[in-house]
Amino acid sequence: MRYRTLGQVVWRPSALGFGAMRFPTLDRDPGHIDEDQATQMVHYALDHGVNYVDTAYGYHKGESERFLGRVLHGPYRDRARLATKLPCWLVKERDDFDRLFDEQCERLQRDRVDFYLLHALNGKTWPQMRDLGVLEWAERAKADGRIGSFGFSFHDEYPVFQEIVDAYSGWDFCQIQYNYMDVEFQAGQRGLRYAADRGLGVVIMEPLRGGVLARPPEPVAQLFARSTRGWSPAEWALHWLWHQPEVSLVLSGMSTLGQVRENVTSASESALGVLSSEDLALVEQARETYHGLRPIPCTGCGYCLPCPSGVAIPQILELSNQAAMYADPAAPRFRYRMLPEAERADQCTTCRACEERCPQGIPIAEWLAKAHSLLVPPDAPGSG
Repeated sequence: MRYRTLGQVVWRPSALGFGAMRFPTLDRDPGHIDEDQATQMVHYALDHGVNYVDTAYGYHKGESERFLGRVLHGPYRDRARLATKLPCWLVKERDDFDRLFDEQCERLQRDRVDFYLLHALNGKTWPQMRDLGVLEWAERAKADGRIGSFGFSFHDEYPVFQEIVDAYSGWDFCQIQYNYMDVEFQAGQRGLRYAADRGLGVVIMEPLRGGVLARPPEPVAQLFARSTRGWSPAEWALHWLWHQPEVSLVLSGMSTLGQVRENVTSASESALGVLSSEDLALVEQARETYHGLRPIPCTGCGYCLPCPSGVAIPQILELSNQAAMYADPAAPRFRYRMLPEAERADQCTTCRACEERCPQGIPIAEWLAKAHSLLVPPDAPGSG
């Protein structure tokens, strides 16, 4: 296993971290972890040098923390440092900081959390947590030894990320979504470098974009297959991250023992600057090939807005494009369900006011109808 640096933390994390949100399950129930398989996976990772395990209050319907409390015992108790996250959406008053933290410690069967994060900060939850005094609470928890290092995970746009980083000098680390397709998404590469320049460790989540980069469409797969590296698409995505010095460690939410073995092997071969200029050009070509698979020529300019019916036109067209690019509608369907019903594509009245303003000449009403059919599967509730 190769080891890296985590900002100013005096400890070296393994290049690969174990993300505990995609364990194998029984009966397709995310709250029913297949503990025999998952235990083999965690123990194999730790036996081969992985020393960072990341979970959260809500993973596997709350069972991820409990499972780790059971599996990380005996000789495995101190083999890895644990990270978990405060569920900010459940915090209503200051007393909730201690209440939730104590509950998590009970689940994990520990009286200390090595790495504690504010979960999924964004432009709404950050000021709420700040104004409730979470930073002062964290400083007390670090001083009395309940927390080792303090940070946050992030899901919003770059300006919000910069605001959060600049707001507090006590951040030890942060966690961002980043991969070769999400260079400009959310915090993106700018956020990675901005945080690292200010001494924060940067933990990477979604290195394979929920697994879709491990299963690329044929044109992308052919690009990687022509390389003499002999890497799988997943290995290309991981090595692209490990190539960058600002990356402290890469979390992988592994679901099978085979995935653990492959990722451990990749991590043992990782290194800063491992990619040649030809390799980097190949990854750039893969990115361009993905973008060439987008069926709707929407640039996200927003000229189509406001929609008289309130439809979230650019977001919906982007979700439809992502489903086509990655040949996998699962994640776009999940994000579509998160949209308020009043903003979904089936609210379109085909007034075509948006089409009159679209500089790309896109037949938006037609694409919205197709998007709704794609993003609401026939067996979904309310699909008719």
